[in-house]
Amino acid sequence: MGGSEIIAQLLVYMVVLLFAVSAHEAAHAWMSDKFGDDTARLLGRVTLNPVAHTDPLGTLVLPIASFLLSAVGGALGSIPLIGWGKPTPINPLLWRKKDLANVMVSAAGIMANILIAITFIIIFKILLRTSLLYQGGSLESVAEPIVLFMSYMIYMNASLAVFNLLPFPPLDGSKILETFLPASMQPVWEMLEQYGFIILMAVIYFGLLRAIFTPIRRFIDFLIFV
Repeated sequence: MGGSEIIAQLLVYMVVLLFAVSAHEAAHAWMSDKFGDDTARLLGRVTLNPVAHTDPLGTLVLPIASFLLSAVGGALGSIPLIGWGKPTPINPLLWRKKDLANVMVSAAGIMANILIAITFIIIFKILLRTSLLYQGGSLESVAEPIVLFMSYMIYMNASLAVFNLLPFPPLDGSKILETFLPASMQPVWEMLEQYGFIILMAVIYFGLLRAIFTPIRRFIDFLIFV
């Protein structure tokens, strides 16, 4: 893969990542506001503007570094290309129906990413079925960048949704799980909160994320090309 091709793919990848992360965090902020907590809205977080949601390390440095390492190594995708945004500030004390709010606010980002992935799967299938990208179609000249953009948009949003469903703090899945845990499980939960990030890094390091993402990617391929 040439240097110019790597840079072009990186630019598309970062545009998609910034959009996916912004949609995820904006959904948290919007849902929290709907349950009575306007903290994030007043701080300008109900927006798709990536400036409001970008975390220098999680949204820029690590994703760019992992992408370049994968590309230079000749095995793009061999390193988990995962990023995160600046945490959305919330005040649970302002929520109405606190248990329901905790589940809905935590799930909002996941639902936003799933909705985006489904939308682009539908658009991609329409483009493929109408032959706009190939066989002399009107978009044939730009087919390659469109396919790259669509692929990144689908797989990035699906991956972020699945990643955030994992029940390890500080991911959204852990907050959803916390709502349903009985009081007797509180000591276990406190341990997870204390070591959650270390556990999460171990999950990534030992390749367990790939074991989760691979069948999901195959399922998405089935949905697109069936």
